[in-house]
Amino acid sequence: MHADLERVIVLQRLDSTAQDAQRRLAEEPDRQKAIDVRLEGAKQKVADAKARLADSQNARRTLEKDVAVHQGRLSKFRDQLMAVKTNVEYQAMQKEIGYAQAEVKAIEDKVLERMLEGDELAASVKRAEAELAAEQKATDLDRRSLAGDVEALKTSLEKIRIERAELVASIDPKVLAIYDLVARRRHGIAVAEARGGICTICHVRLRPQVFNNIRRNDSIIQCDSCQRILYFSPAAAAATPDSVSQPTQ
Repeated sequence: MHADLERVIVLQRLDSTAQDAQRRLAEEPDRQKAIDVRLEGAKQKVADAKARLADSQNARRTLEKDVAVHQGRLSKFRDQLMAVKTNVEYQAMQKEIGYAQAEVKAIEDKVLERMLEGDELAASVKRAEAELAAEQKATDLDRRSLAGDVEALKTSLEKIRIERAELVASIDPKVLAIYDLVARRRHGIAVAEARGGICTICHVRLRPQVFNNIRRNDSIIQCDSCQRILYFSPAAAAATPDSVSQPTQ
């Protein structure tokens, strides 16, 4: 294989790997934000559960105050009952006492409902807190994993930078200029495989003589359509003689 053709193939692999690493690094803030959103969601569930419990407890305390007020009235009516002098007054007072007792019972029933509700809400708070603790552990683990990924990507990019600099120094400047120009114009992809008489990226059919020349891999040949530097892979052609990949132009 032509030495510079072999080198630009390797260069393309390095640049594609670096491009992918840079893309993943650029996604790091969004990944971090997604972790934060998960944790904040779990915290909000705890806050909401506690707020519902507090509202229920406040409502219960209000009802208990109402019970105390009505019990005070009931006690007052009973004291007054001892002082009545006529049967009419006695009957009237008994009605008042009956009304007060009914009101006390109704409110006490509501207090009981609030007590049961409070038990359920307290259990909900505990569940939400348990979920928060689990989410905290999970997000801590994800943050450590993300930090490890970022460090690995930076290390990979530094290795690629060094390897690329050494490789670029060994490529004919004219060939490198072609590579750089096409890479800028074609979203970083300057080298493509030719297979089955077709450029596997732009999918334009090559002239038979051009394809035969490419198959020899002994010169720098560009696609007439997309201008990418073309090479032939006998192993790939043997494995998939009729298939063509679908990268973005």
